Amino acid sequence: MLPVAGFILLAYLLGSIPTAVLYGRIFHSVDVREFGSGNAGATNSLRVLGKRAGLAVLIVDMFKGYLAVILSKSFLLTEPSTLIIIGFAAVIGHLLPIFSGFRGGKGIATSFGVLLALNPLGALVCLIVFLLVVKLTKYVSLASLMGSFSFIPFNFWHNPSDHFFQLMAFVLFLLLAFTHRQNVKRLIAGNENRYPPK
Repeated sequence: MLPVAGFILLAYLLGSIPTAVLYGRIFHSVDVREFGSGNAGATNSLRVLGKRAGLAVLIVDMFKGYLAVILSKSFLLTEPSTLIIIGFAAVIGHLLPIFSGFRGGKGIATSFGVLLALNPLGALVCLIVFLLVVKLTKYVSLASLMGSFSFIPFNFWHNPSDHFFQLMAFVLFLLLAFTHRQNVKRLIAGNENRYPPK
């Protein structure tokens, strides 16, 4: 039990690495949370600090989730349900990072990294949906939510007997929808930011 608890803690700490905050402070001497949407994630880094910052934050935030699951899979050789919980801990770490006052990002990139480690085909489906929605609408927030939602029906089809995974996929989507609640309000009101802006 202790090794599993240790990897859950490790996953949370990996998720807690405040990529956007560190990048902003090291390369631009700013706290990205004080600008734009106030979010410590890749999209706000892109808008506030530029494409290089957005890409760097995106890749590292994805890797946090991926690494948490892959390390656990390599050293624990445990059942899938435990790996799902460990991946979920990494996402919680990103949302509520102990290293930056529990003010984190919205969880999309880290969640994608977790899904990439748990189910690469499902992650690919999410990515395709995300890219299509961004292309058609220019709304990154809508694309993020649609991409994350697309994993739910895919998982029902791909893992019909894994009810725990299905439940956690649904819970993860609800969590991501909650972190994007202000974006949803702006989408409904018709004043959500687009990227690239028109």
